[in-house]
Amino acid sequence: MNDTPPFLSFPAPSPDKKTLEESQELTPRFDDNGLLAVITTDANSGRPLMLAYMDEEALRLTLKTRIAHYYSRSRQAIWKKGEQSGHHQDVVDLHIDCDQDALWLAVHQHGPGCCHVGYSSCFYRKVEQGEDGQVRLVAIEDKAYVPDEVYGPKK
Repeated sequence: MNDTPPFLSFPAPSPDKKTLEESQELTPRFDDNGLLAVITTDANSGRPLMLAYMDEEALRLTLKTRIAHYYSRSRQAIWKKGEQSGHHQDVVDLHIDCDQDALWLAVHQHGPGCCHVGYSSCFYRKVEQGEDGQVRLVAIEDKAYVPDEVYGPKK
């Protein structure tokens, strides 16, 4: 017996490009690994916070709870953002791109940051090219929190 509510079921994407691009039906096109790329931004400022991935279950959980859930490719598991740190993300808006293979979440970020390295955003470095032609990464902000205090020391 299927216990998934109808609004959390995703029909197969239409093979017709026009229908896929202009329909009002959510038919996500997961990649060969069953994933969608997700760009997450701050709902107030529009600042990019992170890039992550969702599988079908993470998308269902996000729609159901309005709290961001992602799929960790390294752990091969779903994770509720902030489950360990408390830095969860309340979803304000969820958008899908024209061919339904990428998502954009606008969220209210709770806690000092979303980056596991300790910054408010995963985009904490700027790529700069010096007069010598060398490309460098330059931090554009200070850490917002100490990761070891939130996640425990790295092993």
